[in-house]
Amino acid sequence: MTDEAEGANRPPIATRVGDRLRIAREAQGLALADIAQRTRVPQRHLEAIEASNYVSLPSITYAMGFTRAYARAIGADEVGIARDLRVEIADTWEAVPRHEPYNLHDPARVPPRGLALAGVAVAVLLLIGVALWYGTGLFRAEEAPSAEAVVATTPVPSAAPTPAATPAGAGQVTLTATDEVWVRVYDSNDQTLLLKTMQPGERYDVPMTATGPMINVGRPDQLAVTIDGGTVAPLGDGRRAIKDVAIDAQALRARPSAATPDA
Repeated sequence: MTDEAEGANRPPIATRVGDRLRIAREAQGLALADIAQRTRVPQRHLEAIEASNYVSLPSITYAMGFTRAYARAIGADEVGIARDLRVEIADTWEAVPRHEPYNLHDPARVPPRGLALAGVAVAVLLLIGVALWYGTGLFRAEEAPSAEAVVATTPVPSAAPTPAATPAGAGQVTLTATDEVWVRVYDSNDQTLLLKTMQPGERYDVPMTATGPMINVGRPDQLAVTIDGGTVAPLGDGRRAIKDVAIDAQALRARPSAATPDA
């Protein structure tokens, strides 16, 4: 067999990130539903990544976070994948304009001169009418209010609101990213509170009113956790992703190696 025939039978080298992830997934005998279960990323978003259809994702941040989670799930080099994706998105991403610029010189947008003058005249007449009504009493009788009316309209002081009781063992839990890290925070009803790729130094305060808050994080060693400014033990060593880990103040205080608040 000649070199030309061997080259014709050799499968093409995938250059797009989505194609590389799909080929690696199929080589491991995994279905796209398996990746969705491992990463908790909706399957429709994974399909968009494999098709390199990133504009259908909510934002570039989501595209980066979901793609890195996909790469981790199949044991690929997530750092290299993210680097190549940045280059690919820079060439293909088409941002949707948030507003249409207003052209002051567009005749279709400028009201007719007569209509503008009529509007000004109506506004002036309204101002004159309001001034006569409240300033002179020309259109209404000037009568002193009755005693009953005064009593009826006197505001009654309302009772001071009772402050909400602070739950036992409550404390402000704060998550701070020490490196780029994908995070999902949700409550016991699986209601998502935070879903994004946090940037180094970015902070997130877990709502103290959240019921049973939990976390999924790809690299737990890149996430510092504090309670009212006091550090607690890391959520993981970073060798593997973690999920369904409770991050309310009471659960975190029960973890080993909890530290005292910073001075």
